[in-house]
Amino acid sequence: MSVPGNKLLSLSFALPEQVAAGVTAALQSWARDKRVQRIWERDPKVWTGGKEGEWLGWLSAPRDGLEHIKQYEDFARDVKAGGYTDVLLLGMGGSSLGPEVLKEVFGHVPGWPELHVLDSTDPEQVAEMAAKVDLAKTLFIVSSKSGSTLEPNILFAYFWAAAEKALGKPPGAHFVAVTDPNSSMEKTAKEHGFGHIFFGNAQIGGRYSVLSPFGMVPAAAAGYNVRGLLENALLMAEACTNVPPEVNPGVELGLALGVAATRLDCDKVTYVGSKKLAAVGAWLEQLIAESTGKIGKGLVPIDAEALSGPEAYGRDRFFVDLRLAGEAPNPKLKPLEAAGFPVVDIQLADLLQLGQAFFLFEFATAVAGVELGIDPFDQPDVEFSKVETRKLTTAYGETGKLPPEEPFAVDGDLAFYANPKNAEALSKAAGGRLDAVSLLKAQLERVKPGDYVGLLAYIARTPGHIAWAQEVRHMLRDGLHVATAAEFGPRFLHSTGQAYKGGPNTGVFLQVTSDKAKDLEIPGHPYTFGVVQAAQARGDFDVLAARDRRALRVHIRGPLEEGLKKLERDLKTALKGS
Repeated sequence: MSVPGNKLLSLSFALPEQVAAGVTAALQSWARDKRVQRIWERDPKVWTGGKEGEWLGWLSAPRDGLEHIKQYEDFARDVKAGGYTDVLLLGMGGSSLGPEVLKEVFGHVPGWPELHVLDSTDPEQVAEMAAKVDLAKTLFIVSSKSGSTLEPNILFAYFWAAAEKALGKPPGAHFVAVTDPNSSMEKTAKEHGFGHIFFGNAQIGGRYSVLSPFGMVPAAAAGYNVRGLLENALLMAEACTNVPPEVNPGVELGLALGVAATRLDCDKVTYVGSKKLAAVGAWLEQLIAESTGKIGKGLVPIDAEALSGPEAYGRDRFFVDLRLAGEAPNPKLKPLEAAGFPVVDIQLADLLQLGQAFFLFEFATAVAGVELGIDPFDQPDVEFSKVETRKLTTAYGETGKLPPEEPFAVDGDLAFYANPKNAEALSKAAGGRLDAVSLLKAQLERVKPGDYVGLLAYIARTPGHIAWAQEVRHMLRDGLHVATAAEFGPRFLHSTGQAYKGGPNTGVFLQVTSDKAKDLEIPGHPYTFGVVQAAQARGDFDVLAARDRRALRVHIRGPLEEGLKKLERDLKTALKGS
């Protein structure tokens, strides 16, 4: 098969001596046990001997995609002929993060509709997207493996009604479903007369699905080179097939990650992408966190944290750089390398080699899972959050309100919530003072070397709020010398949320919620988007507390922007005193 350039991406390692020695020993063990061959034979005993063999459909995704390339290319021609100005993908987790990377990397192709991705229940963010696109000229892709995930279903309900109003008729021809066979989404799509239905492979989990129809259908609709992406992915798949471990890029990268985590507690995988490839980090977060963060073990991905000097970091960091050939490496990586931090440099010859990078990271994550001794294909703690959210939305449907809750402290427009154990610990550490600065100081003092801070914001993911979160996380990193994550709910629930609840108990969390100035009704449902988001935040927080995580929730009453500024000021003051 002809492959553009017929060339693999460049992969190089700078590993401290102890990690390098561990990788060398592990490579010998892998060769002796024929583990690469057994992965391709789908032997679950490579991992835990559980159901892993049933979740390896991603190994053949590039080849399967190329066998169905005509289907993608025919669809692309239909979309272009349809005169659409926009393509709006409604999804969550694996259904949205891969397409979002493609959209950010390849952008808007002239002559084709512009791809947008919506994976939020925040009413402000939903309304903003509805106003951004021309609803009468938009192709909607509803993407859900099971069809039972809450977010794509309520987003579908909202945009179906909105499109019907804009078109003045049932909008089925403007809708596309990407789902697994026999799912409830297939049934919904058939009942509503969707224009197209694409089926995924039921043996591919969401986070491994970017090279399946879940990533390639939106790519085709936006006019991206699906054939080129898949041909590149196939080249990497062949490089990870039956070749010796020491020349297998997926094994090398996976063992470096796994050995560093298990032998040096170097488990904070810090993604450093060049500007063009920065968006890959959000997809990588889900792949790594949801695959490895469970039964108290795992790798903790750190995305979008700006690089600093060695003095800013603990010894728990592993840096992965991804850039285009010809782009200079981040100058701050060299000092880190010289200081003994493990650094991996990955260079793409061109953007289509992103297909190679997707497969490389997938294979490496599966390999790291072997070293960690876990099943890298389940996600038990994501399900717990869904259950807790469902309890709350069901209660709302029955009573018209969410179950009551009381803050354990209030300071002006900031109200603080925690479970009894966390509230008691914080109150005691604060010396009984329950003002915002004292409580935040008590929470920050719980952060120890090797921990990380998770800033979990259930507010609209706008450029302004992203900038606020970045400002706060870097202030905390530099003040506490620990890794930081800045995430927006509910999208991280289907991504890093798994590692936060099921991975190492090294996270210290500050959840941020707010009153909603405006809310949106959801057609056919008893609750609003604001109620769903509030239920998701409370469900998430309950599971964090149930897993004995150090978690504090601050709820902003009144104007959000003023509340965020006050919270930042109070955190700064608390940090100076911690």
